Amino acid sequence: MAVAKTPNNVVTFKGIGVSPGIVIGKAFLLDRWKIRTEKINLTNEQIKKEINRFQKAILLSKQQLAAVKERLLKEVEDKTYGSIIDVHLMILSDDALVKAAEEMIQQEKVNAEWALDQVLKKFTAIFDAIGDAYLKERKTDIEHVAERVKRNLVGEEAKGIAEITKDVVVVAHDLTPVDTIHMQKSKVKGFATDLGGRTSHTAILARSLEIPAVVALGNICSSVQPGDAIIIDGIEGTVIVNPSKEIFTQYLEKQRQYVYYEKELLKLKDLAAETLDGYRIELAANIEFPEEVPSVIEHGAEAVGLYRTEFLYLDRISLPTEEEQFQAYKKLTLQLAPRCAVIRTLDIGGDKINPELPREIEPNPVLGLRAIRYSLKREDILREQLRAILRASAYGPLRMMLPLISGIAELRTVKAIIAQEQENLRRSNIAFDERMEIGVMIEVPSAAMLTDLLAKECDFFSIGTNDLIQYSIAIDRGNRQVAYLYEPLHPAVLRTIKMVVSAAHNEGIWVGMCGEMAGDPLCTPILLGLEIDELSMNAVSIPTIKRIVRNISRKEAADITYRALSLPTAKEVETYVVSEMAQRFPDIF
Repeated sequence: MAVAKTPNNVVTFKGIGVSPGIVIGKAFLLDRWKIRTEKINLTNEQIKKEINRFQKAILLSKQQLAAVKERLLKEVEDKTYGSIIDVHLMILSDDALVKAAEEMIQQEKVNAEWALDQVLKKFTAIFDAIGDAYLKERKTDIEHVAERVKRNLVGEEAKGIAEITKDVVVVAHDLTPVDTIHMQKSKVKGFATDLGGRTSHTAILARSLEIPAVVALGNICSSVQPGDAIIIDGIEGTVIVNPSKEIFTQYLEKQRQYVYYEKELLKLKDLAAETLDGYRIELAANIEFPEEVPSVIEHGAEAVGLYRTEFLYLDRISLPTEEEQFQAYKKLTLQLAPRCAVIRTLDIGGDKINPELPREIEPNPVLGLRAIRYSLKREDILREQLRAILRASAYGPLRMMLPLISGIAELRTVKAIIAQEQENLRRSNIAFDERMEIGVMIEVPSAAMLTDLLAKECDFFSIGTNDLIQYSIAIDRGNRQVAYLYEPLHPAVLRTIKMVVSAAHNEGIWVGMCGEMAGDPLCTPILLGLEIDELSMNAVSIPTIKRIVRNISRKEAADITYRALSLPTAKEVETYVVSEMAQRFPDIF
């Protein structure tokens, strides 16, 4: 987060733009500071009464959330938002949190607020130790639930965002998913928060509702007064408080151009992603939550190329059952049909799933027990997920994708387990798609070098460029000291992709890409030239990529790619491609 001040009291904040768009309006300050708790020592006679008080607060919290969900299902067209409330209800029903607080009340003889705070610190410490930003942000759901319980313990009702009656831009320290769900696009035009990240529930729902939003601004709450003029630029991740007349005029024009540009792009929604000379590529969407499906369809995605299943495991303290997973995958399948969804099996490490599971601190978790490695170590978890995916395949087109495969042995082991679970379902007369495709993510150099062999034993490849780039160049993309070396257009990366595509096509299987590179307009001509069959990205990126595809020929893309592959450095490749694309698409580049 960066803050810049000018002599005219204009304050500019730089954060993370999590939902694109530009909005200009008046600030509504949602002042919701956390409840402060003090330790109170209890007598033996007070303990039972305190536990009863805590249980009543839990029950009241459940009733409040249930009421929110009921109202939501009546008022909001997209019923999938109800599952966000279900996450909070599950946390309230999880013994690992509730029972732990009750035990502390009883054993330590302390008040419920203090006990809940101490248990919360235990869980959040586990999430804070995780290097993965996506997983770190999952702790906010537990914090939001705990804050609701504490407010009910002290009898303080939180000010609701649903009470807003006029057009505003919401400024808050943080927003819960319930807050975001209650946002009416007709009133809440945008929001800015001190906390948050790209993959928080709130950010994802903001994108789905198409409310411009910027998060991780640090201390914007302390710099804004109710009614201040404010500009939210969700494209650049910028927030401007008390803009000058000149800045205001600039952003009015930028807003007008953005709205026009978006309308024009959405006209391409139902058109094929086909080059001027007839080469067809599939554009799909990456999603993390079922709530994103309406946005996927609205932005013209032909499929879901990556469905991350981690959300089923992360917003809870106990593991999901096979039935819970099956219902989630079935729901996704029915929502998307006749579009296909590629479901990726669990892609997190054992220490990142459940605080109750034994965990070992790894010196280098990126190279440790994660993804398919963890699934093979915890075969019980893997088998439950496989059965759930297989069962859901009976309700519409599904594919299964295996993450972080490093060689033939791993692939054969997983396929053998899949075959066993298929046979178990047959014996139980449970339907599934006998021809469901099973694919491999190409994310590590060893897999890339073996694609000619892997292609003989799977149905498709999906190149996960986020990991493939960092493993190929040997850099930690989360390390600021070497982050500058994370270069998608590095010649080694381009040559690796070329090798993967050639190996796949030689064996007659298709190859997609689901990393951030797939949604980068600068990379589009090269990926076309490399003959990638499918690009999967954030849904809001699809219209821009489709426009580029439809306004370039396959031959032009091949020529650009040929030249790019001959250049020795990433900087030279980037300079060349920018020059070429700026001539064709000056409004983008």
